[in-house]
Amino acid sequence: MPTTRFAPYAPQLLSVLRIMAGLLFLAHGTQKLLGFPMGGGAPAAMSLGWFAGVIELITGTLIALGLFTRPAAFLASGTMAFAYFIGHAPRDTYPVNNGGDAAILFCFVFLYLAAAGAGPWSVDAARRR
Repeated sequence: MPTTRFAPYAPQLLSVLRIMAGLLFLAHGTQKLLGFPMGGGAPAAMSLGWFAGVIELITGTLIALGLFTRPAAFLASGTMAFAYFIGHAPRDTYPVNNGGDAAILFCFVFLYLAAAGAGPWSVDAARRR
């Protein structure tokens, strides 16, 4: 059965999903705040873009490490919902046209991580042991 072949690896794959999503989110923060990789100028301090970059940098790092994963993922999920409705939805009805498909995907992956936790390969799991 192909549906059960990978079931034993579900906890580890949860950790892989968390690590990759966290690293990708962290990259958005480094691009906004540090200009890496190939970003423009940093947003003005205390602007919406600056706050988004700070949240992406901090929560992306925490999520990638699996440290305080549930609250970090919940905050990141809400940030992406806000980003979608403020920055993307006004441009067009369809996410593929308004550039918001990544924001929606991040939102729901982080919402899932807020519910599911970090998985076995995480600082959170090591702290519980």
